[in-house]
Amino acid sequence: MTEASKSPNHSEELSVDVLIVGGGFSGLCMAIKLREAGMNSFLLLEKSDDIGGTWYDNRYPGCACDIPSHLYSFSFDLSPDWSRMYPGQQEIHDYLKRCVERYELAPHIRLNTRFHEAIWDEAGAVWHASAGEGMRIRARVLVSGIGGLHVPQYPKIKGIEHFAGPKFHSSTWDHTVDLEGKNIAVVGTGASAIQFVPQIAPRAGKLYLFQRTPPWIVPRMDFAIPEKWKRRFRRIPLVMRAFRRYIFWRQEFRVLGFLGNHFVRG
Repeated sequence: MTEASKSPNHSEELSVDVLIVGGGFSGLCMAIKLREAGMNSFLLLEKSDDIGGTWYDNRYPGCACDIPSHLYSFSFDLSPDWSRMYPGQQEIHDYLKRCVERYELAPHIRLNTRFHEAIWDEAGAVWHASAGEGMRIRARVLVSGIGGLHVPQYPKIKGIEHFAGPKFHSSTWDHTVDLEGKNIAVVGTGASAIQFVPQIAPRAGKLYLFQRTPPWIVPRMDFAIPEKWKRRFRRIPLVMRAFRRYIFWRQEFRVLGFLGNHFVRG
């Protein structure tokens, strides 16, 4: 099998050593490390029709990471080819798909397969799990990598069900809706809104932004990574790893600025 299975067979029964739930960074990392340890009896379940987790589900305008690209990647699989200091959604998703191909994970992945439940059998020392449409799985180890950003949270606004116009959550962006000249209301000013509001504002007739608590915003200092940097990273991987370490400690020290007087008082 060269591609991840798109959907499970009805009434399929499987037995594996490790069952992984979730095809984002966590689940894929677990799968890669199992392969590196010589373990091939594992199965990864993903409810969507592609891997990537957050970076597949979220495709709103301007979707990007707020962690530098050379840090927001597997420490064991650094890439010299990031196009920007802060990567966009598509580039991160492409990186994860390359990892699936590089580590030959596709035969172990089942897409469009929603995990339902798992019951621990103490006597048999095994998990009895169900997923998809009639799939039954026995596994010695169960690993959860479901993340926390895959279930949209909608505001509890009285009468919202009577709104006749298009409405959707940023994580399930409806790209079929033409926003040109529309009056748009955005509820919330979290990280997602910070990214997509500047993208849609120029097209809107009027844009109303509702917030409960003002967030802190720090400039990303984003820029296109020069080709000469990429060439150097390819030629001397140690330089790329040193750059990653520099970014890590720079980010750590920036935390002190957010602690303020709490840090001073100790």
